[in-house]
Amino acid sequence: MLPGKSTECSLGLQPNPIADDGDEFHFCSTCAFSDACLSVGYGKPELSALHCLVEHVGPYRAGAHVFRTGDAFRAIYAVRAGTVKTCVVDKDGREQVLGFYLPGEVIGLNAIYPDRFPCDAIALEAAQFCRFSFPAMSALATRMPALQQHLFRLLSKELGTASLLAADHSADERMAAFLLDLGDRYEARGFSGTHFRLSMARGDIANYLRLAAETVSRVLGRFRSQGLVEIVGRSATLSDRDALRRLARGEHVN
Repeated sequence: MLPGKSTECSLGLQPNPIADDGDEFHFCSTCAFSDACLSVGYGKPELSALHCLVEHVGPYRAGAHVFRTGDAFRAIYAVRAGTVKTCVVDKDGREQVLGFYLPGEVIGLNAIYPDRFPCDAIALEAAQFCRFSFPAMSALATRMPALQQHLFRLLSKELGTASLLAADHSADERMAAFLLDLGDRYEARGFSGTHFRLSMARGDIANYLRLAAETVSRVLGRFRSQGLVEIVGRSATLSDRDALRRLARGEHVN
């Protein structure tokens, strides 16, 4: 069972307002599978078998590992609250950030083969998860086509996340696309797509975008002076999303 607020307070953690538990008829607001299930008429009462597979885990403190490279793959994790980064460490001890995951998104799909997690998953802030037994979910998916198709879509999305970094994009294009992607993902979960928290450190953003930390600071400063964004501490506001989209496509922005 998910620890209650009293447990969070005893750990010195602030309750995260993003997640809720829903009720017997409604999914929680960050359910990673609700969109696919609702689109074909499955409601929560019809999905009792899926919910029997769910184990609520957390909260994890900022900096805590959800799983580590080489751990046996037994489950996938849907983020309920908080933000998570995935990363690998090379033989020289250098970290490479692979991605960031928000509430409603799933981590661990890249471990299906070779049946072990190929990366670390680290909480960037107090984080909570729904943990699904993958063998049990796979068996259930064979009887629920919508769930199976959603798993395939999640896998496809996972494979496509590297496209931004694979091409020869400029620093401005990468940063604009990164900010827009965060906004679009928050908006897809029913939250603001223009005002959100940047829970990842500037160094992690730079690492993920394959840029120097100084370059990230310069680009963000230029975006602010152009009226494209407003960033105060960890709070980000996308002031001109249309201009950011043009910039992400490589078009000139005055």
